[in-house]
Amino acid sequence: MSPRKKKMLTLALAVAGLALATALILTAFEKNLMYFYSPSEIAMGDAPENRPFRIGGMVVKGSVIREKDTLGVWFNLTDYAHERMVYYKGILPDLFREGQGIVAKGGLNETGLFVATEVLAKHDENYMPPEVADALKKSQKYQNLK
Repeated sequence: MSPRKKKMLTLALAVAGLALATALILTAFEKNLMYFYSPSEIAMGDAPENRPFRIGGMVVKGSVIREKDTLGVWFNLTDYAHERMVYYKGILPDLFREGQGIVAKGGLNETGLFVATEVLAKHDENYMPPEVADALKKSQKYQNLK
């Protein structure tokens, strides 16, 4: 084999190896992404049924129900267009309360209930998670409240 053909073969193998490595990295990255969905997007069926994602919105006033003798809590999240019931079993953040924006990580169960594995509350009265703010801005009803 001529030196030119050896160089071309080496270059082709290097490019193929690089392409394979890139494909593997992107596949692993995609599996670890956690997308954000608003209650309206979930109501439209856009949210995945078999993988975790984040939901965000405002905790509906009067919707928080705490289970007796456990750490379980039920509450509704809204983007002022749709509401979604959320269940979380664990210690809620100190800043969690009705009427505030939160983001919850988890997934839908077989009945469509969002079961959260983590609940994140905003830091102070002026901060709202960017995803929640964007979802609320898209809601016509939210625009009418302002």
